[in-house]
Amino acid sequence: MTLADLAYRTAKPWLFRINDADAESAHEWMMRRLEKVSHSPRRQSVIRRLMQIDAPEPVAVFGLSFANRVGLAAGMDKSARALHAWSALGFGHIEAGTVTWLPQPGNPTPRMFRLTESGAIINRMGFNNPGAQALARQLESVGKPDVPLGISIGKSKLTPIERAVEDYVASLREIRRYADYVAINVSSPNTVGLRALQDRGYLTELLAALMAQTEGVPLLVKIAPDLTDEAIGELLSVLTDAGVAGVIATNTTIRRSDICAADQHWSAQAGGLSGAPLRSRAREVVRFIHTETSGALPIIGVGGIAHADDGLAMLDAGATLIQLYTGFVYGGPQLLRTLIHATSSYGVNGDE
Repeated sequence: MTLADLAYRTAKPWLFRINDADAESAHEWMMRRLEKVSHSPRRQSVIRRLMQIDAPEPVAVFGLSFANRVGLAAGMDKSARALHAWSALGFGHIEAGTVTWLPQPGNPTPRMFRLTESGAIINRMGFNNPGAQALARQLESVGKPDVPLGISIGKSKLTPIERAVEDYVASLREIRRYADYVAINVSSPNTVGLRALQDRGYLTELLAALMAQTEGVPLLVKIAPDLTDEAIGELLSVLTDAGVAGVIATNTTIRRSDICAADQHWSAQAGGLSGAPLRSRAREVVRFIHTETSGALPIIGVGGIAHADDGLAMLDAGATLIQLYTGFVYGGPQLLRTLIHATSSYGVNGDE
């Protein structure tokens, strides 16, 4: 155990004593401290030494070089407040956002709930963010991290579905010069009507417009785990025809299976469920995409990764990279370091 692990283990019980209905406050407390690290090269250097991560061979995908296979999922740092801190911790890539064209406060609070016994989170944040223009100003100010930066974009709540294309395009134009890749979020369950954009007609139009505006930035699409295999197959046909660089599988789920009995009282809460209960389905979706496309469409696997074996199983299913969100909340720096080391030699000896 490193000093970074010890620090997290010391802080975690206090953070988790914060009422579950106020889990967002605990998140904000942590973000403020990471933001201070992000503004201090000296603190970043200390964190890197404490983490004791041996740099593996870089991974090439989407025309980019990733320091390792483990990235930070969208939603953890919506406004790119702590980019350099995440890099110092060892993440091989960082996905900021989801950001929308219009600034929006998101859904009413409370809107984030920890299901501690299940290793899960339910959130209905609703794309709370300062808007694409504010994010661009932030990135201009703080500079990009030294690992690939993805930016997730979504539809503004006030924008009707009929005008979704211009909404996404406006965000893309604003942030593309700062992004190493752009993730198109059409799968969050927390913006009314958003998942309709996964339908063939809407998605074909949206991707055609966005692909014309990428200026060479790789475009990925994040999909929901609640689609049937038939629907995923049709979606993959659209993605392949559009020429996107890859897919992120998966977003949170509206299903409430595999929740521990002690957490069942949270089941009635609206929102997307992430964490361990999503593990099996996320892996199934990754495997289906990999098989359906014969491995031609690179995949970032996300959902239920809480142990080294989970990360390796996601890679075995067909993912090239993986991302953490809920697993990092529960497992902290120790999980990150363990995953980086466990996946560092993946594919080197013919196991990919």
